[in-house]
Amino acid sequence: MRVVFMGTPEFSVPVLDALVDAGHEIAAVYCQPPRPAGRGKKDRPSPVHRRAEALGLQVRHPVSLKSAEAVAEFAALNADIAVVVAYGLILPQAILDAPKHGCLNIHASLLPRWRGAAPIHRAIMAGDKATGICIMQMDAGLDTGDVLLREECEIGEEETTAQLHDRLSERGAKLIVEALARYSELTPEPQPEEGVTYASKIDKAEAQVDWSEPAEIVDRKIRGLSPFPGAWCVVGEERLKLLQSRLCEGSGEAGEVLGEMRIACGSGAIEITKAQRQGKKPMTAEEILRGFTLPEKLT
Repeated sequence: MRVVFMGTPEFSVPVLDALVDAGHEIAAVYCQPPRPAGRGKKDRPSPVHRRAEALGLQVRHPVSLKSAEAVAEFAALNADIAVVVAYGLILPQAILDAPKHGCLNIHASLLPRWRGAAPIHRAIMAGDKATGICIMQMDAGLDTGDVLLREECEIGEEETTAQLHDRLSERGAKLIVEALARYSELTPEPQPEEGVTYASKIDKAEAQVDWSEPAEIVDRKIRGLSPFPGAWCVVGEERLKLLQSRLCEGSGEAGEVLGEMRIACGSGAIEITKAQRQGKKPMTAEEILRGFTLPEKLT
């Protein structure tokens, strides 16, 4: 097929590669404009932008798709279909209607659960045992379109958002190639009205750990917010980012350090297995404790 690809972050890159490898013609790649990043705050192209240029593909990064000019430029590509994965812009109806077969979205949840911006984070934070990938025919609603294909996968007991992100990215790449190959024979299935949940965007204000919560909740928060924005607690005058954890034996006052990096919660306890001190790289608990002593209690 002649495909317009629309995506921005690292999650989208394996999908672009898979479409190219499958022999589809990429008419153009749409992504978010370069943004200031790094210490120098220089404009940095997105992962999809960099990969598309390396593949010799045409890259477009409009700030909006609402103008008549933007719609006309998109329609002029005469695409059979558009593949959208974590693009970051709302697509107006005129854009959705422009390709011959419309626009397909790769969504990282089992719709209608976790519609919205942060389905991977929210699935882990909610304690879901499974999630998956849906290939959805896009409409004007927020992840409300009919589902063409879906594939479920379990969430590991100690899995982080980063780890699950990578697994789902690869599965999404394989599933969209299958969807395009079988497009004419697939039957779109409307999403059920029951079971709708919304994966609201992660707010940095929710990232501070509350040790008075049950260990299961604290553990999910740490794993669900890893690596970004990263759950955190204060140790002395330093903010410690907590990147990986697991449930462990033990009990005590909320925030009490039970030994090494095992912390008591409102009920139960967790063990921090990876963390990051301010201005330093992520380290295992063993590496951190070589030059860092936890107080008797964390707040």
